[in-house]
Amino acid sequence: MAKLSQEDLLAQFEELTLIELSEFVKAFEEKFDVTAAAAVAVAGPAQGGPAAEAEAEQDEFDVILTGAGEKKIQVIKVVRELTSLGLKEAKDLVDGAPKPVLEKVAKEAAEKAAESLKAAGASVEVK
Repeated sequence: MAKLSQEDLLAQFEELTLIELSEFVKAFEEKFDVTAAAAVAVAGPAQGGPAAEAEAEQDEFDVILTGAGEKKIQVIKVVRELTSLGLKEAKDLVDGAPKPVLEKVAKEAAEKAAESLKAAGASVEVK
């Protein structure tokens, strides 16, 4: 028998009904003396605590400007450097704080942006 690729196996499983698939899982468990209960245990906590898992595996961060501070013009300049906003849009963002400056960026980029904004006198929050 030729070895089937994972894609071939998935194509075969696609054609099965739920009852046939359930019978296959039972036969697989008996043949190899394993259980599929581990998959259920993994799925259980995900339903009960998605916020906790999201924090543990967070790889995207938002940089939120919470206040402009005394050096508002410097903060506007930094916001323009970090984003592709024009002068008016950057000023509106700074005036409307708290507002996100960057969204869904890597941790390093978020930390670098937060440091730049803090150096300009702004108060920043990274979420």
